[in-house]
Amino acid sequence: MAYGVTIGQAAAFAGVTVKTVRHYHKLGLLDEPPRDGSGYRRYGSDELLRLVQVRTLAAAGVPLAEVGVVLDADVERFGAALADVQRRLTEQIEELIARRETLHQLAEGDRALLPERALELLHRMSALGFEPDYVTTQREALVLSLALVPEGFDGFLTLLEHRLDDPGYVDLAKRCWEAENWQPDDPRVGELAAAVAEHFLANPTLLGNSGSLQAWFDSVPQHRVINYHRQDRMPVSARLTSLIETKLRSAGVSVPHQ
Repeated sequence: MAYGVTIGQAAAFAGVTVKTVRHYHKLGLLDEPPRDGSGYRRYGSDELLRLVQVRTLAAAGVPLAEVGVVLDADVERFGAALADVQRRLTEQIEELIARRETLHQLAEGDRALLPERALELLHRMSALGFEPDYVTTQREALVLSLALVPEGFDGFLTLLEHRLDDPGYVDLAKRCWEAENWQPDDPRVGELAAAVAEHFLANPTLLGNSGSLQAWFDSVPQHRVINYHRQDRMPVSARLTSLIETKLRSAGVSVPHQ
């Protein structure tokens, strides 16, 4: 050991820090050499070789908890251990690539959250003259719908497409949004709710069919969360929704409710 080097030199030769070398000691990956006559630990070729091996495996992605097992394995087990590490690294790489793609989609707007068909519906709303805040609220409701009732999402989009094709519905929807400037107890709220319910009853296709809505009947709590989104900030809309649902049920229309 007379020709050994200090811990600082060993760390520099291996391309790591002194703190890292001491961490390897603590984990039992690298034996601490004995002290020389002057009280310094001297790292010889064996320790340096082990240090380089540990550093190389760690840099390659082998968890430190497994480095010792890999280094102490026979040739066959060593190869199998490295193959397992390679498999896990490949999975991590694929996951990172997927995350990067998600970030790219987020940078483009809503493409990471909603499919193209839903985005086209939002574009239609804007083109029909709905206010930006209305479109934002609908976007949030679509995100919630896809996350909470995914099996009913396509049917919900079909229903929205039919409704946007109906000029009467579009006009009523805009009036409902404008009504948010009223007081919740304004008598016009009840009149508007009645007009919306009557329009739905006169045009039953705007209510959807039992097949497309079954997922919503099976997911009542989720339906309530989505249907009353922003109710704390939009009391008139919440009251309109409640009144419309009540009038539809009174007319014999099945509406998901608790």
